[in-house]
Amino acid sequence: MNPFLLVFLGGGLGSVCRYALGLLLQPHTARFPWATLAANGLACLILGVLTGLSLQGKLSDQQRLLFATGFCGGFSTFSTFTNETWGLWQNGQPEEALLNVTLSLAVCFLCLLLGIKIST
Repeated sequence: MNPFLLVFLGGGLGSVCRYALGLLLQPHTARFPWATLAANGLACLILGVLTGLSLQGKLSDQQRLLFATGFCGGFSTFSTFTNETWGLWQNGQPEEALLNVTLSLAVCFLCLLLGIKIST
């Protein structure tokens, strides 16, 4: 299958899932961007599992394009994370902005490691 089509399909599915997660967590995001943190953490967990599978030779190039590049790329959202962090800062919430940066890096890194551990 065409690599661009695989990335397109995976990215579309990831974007729809990201939007659904945002709607699901919307009631909890008044003061902190929990939906973005959850999406990025889950994307890192999934990417970790895919990385582990790839390291074992259990993930084809087509699967990698569909799920890692496409789905995880569409589901995670660095631009939204950055914009929400800036919004917290602009709204006079520097502690929450710093918390968002710190939690995002820690959670995403740990999720990636956990995903690799799960799949190996």
